[in-house]
Amino acid sequence: MKFFETSKQFTLKKSTYINLRWIGIIGQLISIYLVHFYFNFKFNFIVSNIIILIGILSNLYLILIYKKTQLSDRSAFIYLLIDIIQLSCLIYLTGGIKNPFIIFLIIPSVFASSNLSFRTNSLLVLITTISILFLTFYSKELPAPLDFHFHVSSYYLYAIPLSLIIALLFLNYFAIIFGVESKLRKDALTKMEEIMAKEHEMLSLGGQAAAAAHSLGTPLSTIKIITQELSKQLKDNKDFMQDIELLSSQVERCIEILKRLSLNPNEEDDFIDEDMSMKDYLNEIILSFKETSKNEFTFIFDQDLNSKKVTKSIEIVYGLRNFIGNANKFCKSKIFINLKSNNDSTIVTIEDDGDGFPNDILSKIGEPYLRSIRSSNKEKMGLGLGLFIGKTLLEKNFAIINCQNSQTKSGAEIEIKWKNSDLFNL
Repeated sequence: MKFFETSKQFTLKKSTYINLRWIGIIGQLISIYLVHFYFNFKFNFIVSNIIILIGILSNLYLILIYKKTQLSDRSAFIYLLIDIIQLSCLIYLTGGIKNPFIIFLIIPSVFASSNLSFRTNSLLVLITTISILFLTFYSKELPAPLDFHFHVSSYYLYAIPLSLIIALLFLNYFAIIFGVESKLRKDALTKMEEIMAKEHEMLSLGGQAAAAAHSLGTPLSTIKIITQELSKQLKDNKDFMQDIELLSSQVERCIEILKRLSLNPNEEDDFIDEDMSMKDYLNEIILSFKETSKNEFTFIFDQDLNSKKVTKSIEIVYGLRNFIGNANKFCKSKIFINLKSNNDSTIVTIEDDGDGFPNDILSKIGEPYLRSIRSSNKEKMGLGLGLFIGKTLLEKNFAIINCQNSQTKSGAEIEIKWKNSDLFNL
Protein backbone atom coordinates (compact mmCIF):
# COMPACT_ATOMS: atom_id res chain seq x y z
CA MET A 1 0.00 0.00 0.00
CA LYS A 2 1.45 3.38 -0.99
CA PHE A 3 1.84 5.89 1.78
CA PHE A 4 0.28 8.71 -0.23
CA GLU A 5 -2.46 6.69 -1.88
CA THR A 6 -5.08 8.95 -0.27
CA SER A 7 -3.90 12.08 -2.08
CA LYS A 8 -7.02 12.20 -4.25
CA GLN A 9 -9.36 11.98 -1.25
CA PHE A 10 -7.60 14.52 1.01
CA THR A 11 -6.71 17.98 -0.25
CA LEU A 12 -5.91 21.45 1.02
CA LYS A 13 -7.19 24.64 -0.60
CA LYS A 14 -4.10 26.34 -2.02
CA SER A 15 -5.28 29.96 -1.75
CA THR A 16 -6.18 29.62 1.93
CA TYR A 17 -2.87 27.95 2.74
CA ILE A 18 -0.87 30.60 0.84
CA ASN A 19 -2.63 33.42 2.72
CA LEU A 20 -1.90 31.75 6.07
CA ARG A 21 1.76 31.33 5.11
CA TRP A 22 2.03 35.03 4.18
CA ILE A 23 0.64 35.95 7.59
CA GLY A 24 3.23 33.70 9.26
CA ILE A 25 6.12 35.04 7.15
CA ILE A 26 5.15 38.68 7.79
CA GLY A 27 4.94 37.90 11.52
CA GLN A 28 8.41 36.36 11.46
CA LEU A 29 9.88 39.39 9.65
CA ILE A 30 8.27 41.85 12.06
CA SER A 31 9.58 39.86 15.04
CA ILE A 32 13.23 39.65 13.99
CA TYR A 33 13.41 43.23 12.68
CA LEU A 34 11.76 44.60 15.81
CA VAL A 35 14.10 42.65 18.08
CA HIS A 36 17.19 43.55 16.04
CA PHE A 37 16.63 47.24 15.25
CA TYR A 38 14.33 48.46 18.06
CA PHE A 39 15.46 46.42 21.07
CA ASN A 40 19.04 46.06 19.80
CA PHE A 41 19.18 42.39 20.83
CA LYS A 42 22.06 40.37 19.43
CA PHE A 43 21.38 37.17 17.47
CA ASN A 44 22.25 35.75 14.05
CA PHE A 45 20.20 38.27 12.07
CA ILE A 46 21.53 37.40 8.58
CA VAL A 47 20.92 33.64 8.86
CA SER A 48 17.43 34.34 10.23
CA ASN A 49 16.64 36.38 7.12
CA ILE A 50 17.91 33.58 4.87
CA ILE A 51 15.63 31.09 6.65
CA ILE A 52 12.62 33.37 6.19
CA LEU A 53 13.60 33.85 2.53
CA ILE A 54 13.21 30.07 2.04
CA GLY A 55 9.59 30.40 3.20
CA ILE A 56 9.00 33.33 0.85
CA LEU A 57 10.45 31.46 -2.15
CA SER A 58 8.36 28.34 -1.43
CA ASN A 59 5.23 30.51 -1.26
CA LEU A 60 6.11 32.20 -4.56
CA TYR A 61 6.58 28.76 -6.07
CA LEU A 62 3.06 27.84 -4.98
CA ILE A 63 1.67 31.02 -6.53
CA LEU A 64 3.61 31.15 -9.80
CA ILE A 65 4.49 27.56 -10.70
CA TYR A 66 2.12 25.19 -8.84
CA LYS A 67 -0.99 25.62 -11.01
CA LYS A 68 -3.46 23.36 -9.20
CA THR A 69 -6.11 25.00 -7.00
CA GLN A 70 -5.90 22.18 -4.43
CA LEU A 71 -2.80 20.85 -2.71
CA SER A 72 -2.77 17.05 -2.75
CA ASP A 73 -2.10 15.11 0.42
CA ARG A 74 1.51 14.59 -0.62
CA SER A 75 2.16 18.19 -1.70
CA ALA A 76 0.56 19.57 1.45
CA PHE A 77 2.78 17.31 3.57
CA ILE A 78 5.94 18.58 1.84
CA TYR A 79 5.06 22.26 2.32
CA LEU A 80 3.92 21.81 5.90
CA LEU A 81 7.18 19.96 6.57
CA ILE A 82 9.06 22.98 5.17
CA ASP A 83 7.07 25.22 7.56
CA ILE A 84 7.96 23.06 10.57
CA ILE A 85 11.67 22.89 9.67
CA GLN A 86 11.87 26.61 8.83
CA LEU A 87 10.27 27.68 12.11
CA SER A 88 12.38 25.16 14.05
CA CYS A 89 15.54 26.68 12.55
CA LEU A 90 14.46 30.20 13.53
CA ILE A 91 13.67 29.11 17.07
CA TYR A 92 16.99 27.22 17.24
CA LEU A 93 18.81 30.50 16.57
CA THR A 94 16.76 32.44 19.15
CA GLY A 95 16.67 30.44 22.37
CA GLY A 96 15.08 27.09 21.49
CA ILE A 97 12.52 25.86 24.00
CA LYS A 98 12.92 29.08 26.04
CA ASN A 99 11.65 31.17 23.11
CA PRO A 100 7.96 32.03 23.80
CA PHE A 101 7.17 31.71 20.08
CA ILE A 102 7.80 27.95 20.33
CA ILE A 103 4.00 27.58 20.61
CA PHE A 104 3.69 28.36 16.88
CA LEU A 105 5.51 25.12 16.08
CA ILE A 106 2.36 23.05 16.69
CA ILE A 107 0.22 25.08 14.25
CA PRO A 108 1.12 23.31 10.93
CA SER A 109 0.11 19.83 12.12
CA VAL A 110 -3.07 21.11 13.82
CA PHE A 111 -3.98 23.02 10.64
CA ALA A 112 -3.52 19.84 8.60
CA SER A 113 -5.34 17.46 10.94
CA SER A 114 -8.85 18.07 9.61
CA ASN A 115 -7.86 18.28 5.93
CA LEU A 116 -5.21 15.62 5.34
CA SER A 117 -5.09 11.87 5.83
CA PHE A 118 -4.48 10.29 9.23
CA ARG A 119 -1.11 8.89 8.16
CA THR A 120 0.15 12.21 6.84
CA ASN A 121 -1.03 14.02 9.95
CA SER A 122 0.55 11.39 12.22
CA LEU A 123 3.89 11.89 10.47
CA LEU A 124 3.65 15.68 10.90
CA VAL A 125 2.87 15.23 14.60
CA LEU A 126 5.87 12.93 14.97
CA ILE A 127 8.21 15.39 13.22
CA THR A 128 6.88 18.27 15.34
CA THR A 129 7.43 16.25 18.52
CA ILE A 130 11.01 15.44 17.49
CA SER A 131 11.61 19.13 16.72
CA ILE A 132 10.33 20.18 20.17
CA LEU A 133 12.52 17.59 21.91
CA PHE A 134 15.56 18.63 19.85
CA LEU A 135 15.03 22.32 20.68
CA THR A 136 14.78 21.41 24.37
CA PHE A 137 18.37 20.18 24.49
CA TYR A 138 20.04 21.92 21.54
CA SER A 139 19.75 25.60 20.63
CA LYS A 140 21.50 28.93 20.69
CA GLU A 141 20.98 31.22 23.67
CA LEU A 142 18.15 33.73 23.78
CA PRO A 143 19.02 37.00 22.03
CA ALA A 144 21.26 39.11 24.26
CA PRO A 145 20.69 40.65 26.75
CA LEU A 146 17.78 38.27 27.57
CA ASP A 147 20.15 35.34 28.15
CA PHE A 148 21.68 37.20 31.14
CA HIS A 149 18.36 37.43 32.98
CA PHE A 150 16.45 34.25 32.02
CA HIS A 151 17.24 31.59 34.64
CA VAL A 152 14.58 29.04 35.64
CA SER A 153 14.45 25.68 37.38
CA SER A 154 15.01 22.63 35.16
CA TYR A 155 11.59 21.36 36.32
CA TYR A 156 9.98 24.39 34.73
CA LEU A 157 12.21 24.20 31.67
CA TYR A 158 11.31 20.56 30.90
CA ALA A 159 7.65 21.19 31.65
CA ILE A 160 7.49 23.47 28.58
CA PRO A 161 8.14 20.73 25.95
CA LEU A 162 5.93 18.31 27.89
CA SER A 163 3.01 20.75 27.85
CA LEU A 164 3.58 21.50 24.15
CA ILE A 165 3.55 17.82 23.21
CA ILE A 166 0.38 17.20 25.25
CA ALA A 167 -1.29 20.21 23.59
CA LEU A 168 -0.12 18.97 20.17
CA LEU A 169 -1.64 15.51 20.68
CA PHE A 170 -4.81 16.86 22.29
CA LEU A 171 -5.54 19.45 19.59
CA ASN A 172 -4.77 17.03 16.75
CA TYR A 173 -6.95 14.31 18.23
CA PHE A 174 -10.00 16.54 18.49
CA ALA A 175 -9.38 18.17 15.12
CA ILE A 176 -9.19 14.72 13.48
CA ILE A 177 -12.35 13.52 15.26
CA PHE A 178 -14.36 16.62 14.29
CA GLY A 179 -12.93 16.52 10.76
CA VAL A 180 -14.00 12.89 10.27
CA GLU A 181 -17.49 13.59 11.62
CA SER A 182 -17.82 16.60 9.36
CA LYS A 183 -16.76 14.58 6.29
CA LEU A 184 -19.21 11.77 7.13
CA ARG A 185 -22.09 14.18 7.63
CA LYS A 186 -21.27 16.03 4.41
CA ASP A 187 -21.12 12.72 2.52
CA ALA A 188 -24.43 11.59 3.99
CA LEU A 189 -26.12 14.90 3.14
CA THR A 190 -24.82 14.60 -0.42
CA LYS A 191 -26.36 11.13 -0.69
CA MET A 192 -29.61 12.45 0.72
CA GLU A 193 -29.69 15.18 -1.92
CA GLU A 194 -29.05 12.57 -4.62
CA ILE A 195 -31.92 10.43 -3.35
CA MET A 196 -34.29 13.39 -3.26
CA ALA A 197 -33.26 14.39 -6.78
CA LYS A 198 -33.99 10.84 -7.99
CA GLU A 199 -37.37 10.98 -6.23
CA HIS A 200 -38.29 14.18 -8.07
CA GLU A 201 -37.02 12.68 -11.32
CA MET A 202 -39.20 9.59 -10.84
CA LEU A 203 -42.23 11.80 -10.21
CA SER A 204 -41.49 13.70 -13.40
CA LEU A 205 -41.11 10.46 -15.38
CA GLY A 206 -44.30 9.15 -13.84
CA GLY A 207 -46.23 12.18 -15.06
CA GLN A 208 -44.76 11.83 -18.54
CA ALA A 209 -45.66 8.12 -18.63
CA ALA A 210 -49.24 8.88 -17.63
CA ALA A 211 -49.51 11.57 -20.31
CA ALA A 212 -48.06 9.20 -22.93
CA ALA A 213 -50.49 6.46 -21.96
CA HIS A 214 -53.41 8.85 -22.22
CA SER A 215 -52.28 10.17 -25.61
CA LEU A 216 -51.63 6.73 -27.11
CA GLY A 217 -54.98 5.35 -25.98
CA THR A 218 -56.95 6.86 -28.88
CA PRO A 219 -54.72 5.72 -31.80
CA LEU A 220 -54.46 2.22 -30.32
CA SER A 221 -58.25 2.02 -30.04
CA THR A 222 -58.50 3.10 -33.68
CA ILE A 223 -56.02 0.39 -34.76
CA LYS A 224 -58.00 -2.17 -32.76
CA ILE A 225 -61.25 -1.21 -34.57
CA ILE A 226 -59.56 -1.40 -37.97
CA THR A 227 -58.14 -4.88 -37.23
CA GLN A 228 -61.61 -6.06 -36.23
CA GLU A 229 -63.06 -4.76 -39.51
CA LEU A 230 -60.23 -6.36 -41.52
CA SER A 231 -60.74 -9.69 -39.77
CA LYS A 232 -64.42 -9.66 -40.84
CA GLN A 233 -63.59 -8.79 -44.46
CA LEU A 234 -60.67 -11.20 -44.83
CA LYS A 235 -61.92 -14.06 -42.66
CA ASP A 236 -61.70 -16.46 -45.63
CA ASN A 237 -58.04 -15.65 -46.30
CA LYS A 238 -56.00 -17.72 -43.83
CA ASP A 239 -52.67 -16.01 -44.63
CA PHE A 240 -54.03 -12.54 -43.92
CA MET A 241 -56.02 -13.72 -40.88
CA GLN A 242 -52.85 -14.93 -39.10
CA ASP A 243 -51.24 -11.51 -39.54
CA ILE A 244 -54.40 -9.69 -38.47
CA GLU A 245 -54.76 -11.86 -35.35
CA LEU A 246 -51.10 -11.22 -34.46
CA LEU A 247 -51.61 -7.48 -34.98
CA SER A 248 -54.75 -7.54 -32.83
CA SER A 249 -53.01 -9.43 -30.00
CA GLN A 250 -50.10 -6.98 -30.02
CA VAL A 251 -52.51 -4.03 -29.87
CA GLU A 252 -54.20 -5.64 -26.85
CA ARG A 253 -50.80 -6.14 -25.25
CA CYS A 254 -49.88 -2.48 -25.81
CA ILE A 255 -53.17 -1.36 -24.26
CA GLU A 256 -52.54 -3.53 -21.15
CA ILE A 257 -48.97 -2.25 -20.78
CA LEU A 258 -50.14 1.35 -21.02
CA LYS A 259 -52.88 0.71 -18.46
CA ARG A 260 -50.31 -0.60 -15.97
CA LEU A 261 -47.90 2.21 -16.85
CA SER A 262 -50.52 4.88 -16.32
CA LEU A 263 -51.90 3.32 -13.14
CA ASN A 264 -48.77 3.43 -10.94
CA PRO A 265 -47.59 6.93 -11.89
CA ASN A 266 -51.10 8.26 -11.28
CA GLU A 267 -51.18 6.70 -7.84
CA GLU A 268 -47.69 8.01 -7.02
CA ASP A 269 -48.52 11.40 -8.43
CA ASP A 270 -51.70 11.69 -6.32
CA PHE A 271 -49.77 10.44 -3.31
CA ILE A 272 -47.10 13.12 -3.56
CA ASP A 273 -48.81 16.02 -5.30
CA GLU A 274 -52.04 16.15 -3.32
CA ASP A 275 -52.63 17.72 0.09
CA MET A 276 -53.61 14.92 2.47
CA SER A 277 -54.29 14.41 6.16
CA MET A 278 -51.56 12.71 8.21
CA LYS A 279 -53.80 9.63 8.47
CA ASP A 280 -54.02 9.38 4.67
CA TYR A 281 -50.28 9.93 4.31
CA LEU A 282 -49.56 7.02 6.64
CA ASN A 283 -52.22 4.83 5.01
CA GLU A 284 -50.65 5.30 1.59
CA ILE A 285 -47.15 4.60 2.90
CA ILE A 286 -48.30 1.44 4.69
CA LEU A 287 -50.10 0.22 1.56
CA SER A 288 -46.95 0.70 -0.51
CA PHE A 289 -45.03 -1.56 1.89
CA LYS A 290 -47.79 -4.17 2.10
CA GLU A 291 -47.46 -4.84 -1.64
CA THR A 292 -43.95 -6.23 -1.20
CA SER A 293 -43.72 -7.18 2.49
CA LYS A 294 -45.04 -10.24 4.32
CA ASN A 295 -44.89 -8.45 7.69
CA GLU A 296 -48.04 -7.45 9.56
CA PHE A 297 -48.77 -3.72 9.81
CA THR A 298 -51.06 -2.46 12.61
CA PHE A 299 -52.21 1.14 12.20
CA ILE A 300 -53.95 2.66 15.23
CA PHE A 301 -55.42 6.17 15.26
CA ASP A 302 -57.88 8.18 17.32
CA GLN A 303 -61.45 8.25 16.07
CA ASP A 304 -61.67 12.00 16.69
CA LEU A 305 -58.43 12.54 14.80
CA ASN A 306 -57.64 15.98 13.42
CA SER A 307 -58.41 15.50 9.72
CA LYS A 308 -56.93 18.80 8.58
CA LYS A 309 -54.83 18.34 5.45
CA VAL A 310 -51.05 18.73 5.43
CA THR A 311 -49.52 20.68 2.55
CA LYS A 312 -47.85 18.32 0.08
CA SER A 313 -44.25 17.69 1.12
CA ILE A 314 -41.96 15.11 -0.45
CA GLU A 315 -39.61 15.58 2.56
CA ILE A 316 -42.29 14.47 5.04
CA VAL A 317 -43.30 11.53 2.83
CA TYR A 318 -39.75 10.35 2.34
CA GLY A 319 -38.87 10.86 6.02
CA LEU A 320 -41.85 8.79 7.19
CA ARG A 321 -41.15 6.12 4.57
CA ASN A 322 -37.56 5.80 5.82
CA PHE A 323 -38.62 5.25 9.42
CA ILE A 324 -41.39 2.79 8.49
CA GLY A 325 -39.02 1.08 6.04
CA ASN A 326 -36.46 0.63 8.81
CA ALA A 327 -39.11 -0.92 11.07
CA ASN A 328 -40.13 -3.22 8.21
CA LYS A 329 -36.51 -4.26 7.66
CA PHE A 330 -35.56 -4.95 11.27
CA CYS A 331 -38.80 -6.35 12.68
CA LYS A 332 -39.50 -10.06 13.16
CA SER A 333 -43.03 -9.98 11.77
CA LYS A 334 -44.99 -7.00 13.14
CA ILE A 335 -44.92 -3.21 12.81
CA PHE A 336 -47.11 -0.95 14.96
CA ILE A 337 -47.93 2.60 13.87
CA ASN A 338 -49.85 4.88 16.20
CA LEU A 339 -51.19 8.31 15.24
CA LYS A 340 -52.44 10.76 17.85
CA SER A 341 -53.57 14.31 17.22
CA ASN A 342 -55.25 17.05 19.21
CA ASN A 343 -55.61 20.79 18.93
CA ASP A 344 -51.97 21.40 19.83
CA SER A 345 -49.85 18.59 18.39
CA THR A 346 -49.67 15.54 16.10
CA ILE A 347 -47.63 12.51 17.17
CA VAL A 348 -46.65 9.51 15.02
CA THR A 349 -45.16 6.54 16.88
CA ILE A 350 -43.52 3.69 14.95
CA GLU A 351 -42.66 0.46 16.81
CA ASP A 352 -41.60 -3.04 15.78
CA ASP A 353 -41.10 -6.44 17.40
CA GLY A 354 -37.42 -6.75 16.41
CA ASP A 355 -34.33 -6.62 18.61
CA GLY A 356 -34.33 -2.82 19.00
CA PHE A 357 -31.40 -0.43 18.82
CA PRO A 358 -28.06 -1.76 20.12
CA ASN A 359 -27.18 -0.04 23.39
CA ASP A 360 -23.77 1.11 22.17
CA ILE A 361 -25.28 3.32 19.41
CA LEU A 362 -28.56 4.31 21.09
CA SER A 363 -27.23 7.73 22.16
CA LYS A 364 -25.93 8.40 18.62
CA ILE A 365 -29.09 7.56 16.65
CA GLY A 366 -29.50 10.03 13.80
CA GLU A 367 -25.79 10.24 12.96
CA PRO A 368 -24.70 8.76 9.60
CA TYR A 369 -22.48 5.68 9.21
CA LEU A 370 -23.19 4.07 12.58
CA ARG A 371 -22.16 0.48 13.16
CA SER A 372 -22.77 -1.50 16.30
CA ILE A 373 -19.92 -3.70 17.49
CA ARG A 374 -22.40 -5.91 19.35
CA SER A 375 -24.92 -6.66 16.62
CA SER A 376 -25.64 -10.38 16.33
CA ASN A 377 -27.25 -10.15 12.89
CA LYS A 378 -24.61 -8.78 10.50
CA GLU A 379 -26.84 -9.29 7.43
CA LYS A 380 -29.41 -6.78 8.67
CA MET A 381 -26.94 -4.33 10.11
CA GLY A 382 -27.12 -1.01 8.28
CA LEU A 383 -25.10 2.20 8.22
CA GLY A 384 -27.71 4.44 9.85
CA LEU A 385 -28.24 6.41 6.62
CA GLY A 386 -31.99 5.71 6.58
CA LEU A 387 -32.41 7.09 10.10
CA PHE A 388 -30.11 10.02 9.34
CA ILE A 389 -32.02 10.96 6.17
CA GLY A 390 -35.43 10.50 7.80
CA LYS A 391 -34.43 12.51 10.86
CA THR A 392 -32.86 15.31 8.81
CA LEU A 393 -35.83 15.64 6.44
CA LEU A 394 -38.46 15.64 9.19
CA GLU A 395 -36.55 17.99 11.49
CA LYS A 396 -36.20 20.33 8.51
CA ASN A 397 -40.01 20.34 8.51
CA PHE A 398 -40.23 21.25 12.24
CA ALA A 399 -40.62 17.71 13.63
CA ILE A 400 -39.13 16.61 16.97
CA ILE A 401 -37.70 13.08 16.73
CA ASN A 402 -37.16 10.78 19.71
CA CYS A 403 -35.47 7.41 19.10
CA GLN A 404 -35.44 4.74 21.81
CA ASN A 405 -36.17 1.09 22.50
CA SER A 406 -39.85 0.36 23.05
CA GLN A 407 -41.12 -0.11 26.59
CA THR A 408 -44.07 -2.23 25.46
CA LYS A 409 -42.66 -4.06 22.43
CA SER A 410 -39.33 -5.84 22.03
CA GLY A 411 -38.03 -3.61 19.23
CA ALA A 412 -37.26 0.01 18.44
CA GLU A 413 -39.56 2.98 18.91
CA ILE A 414 -39.55 6.21 16.91
CA GLU A 415 -41.68 9.11 18.08
CA ILE A 416 -42.25 11.93 15.58
CA LYS A 417 -43.98 14.99 16.99
CA TRP A 418 -45.17 18.21 15.36
CA LYS A 419 -46.82 21.28 16.76
CA ASN A 420 -49.97 21.71 14.69
CA SER A 421 -49.07 25.36 14.14
CA ASP A 422 -45.92 24.15 12.34
CA LEU A 423 -47.31 21.07 10.57
CA PHE A 424 -50.33 22.73 8.98
CA ASN A 425 -48.46 25.87 7.93
CA LEU A 426 -45.59 24.29 5.98
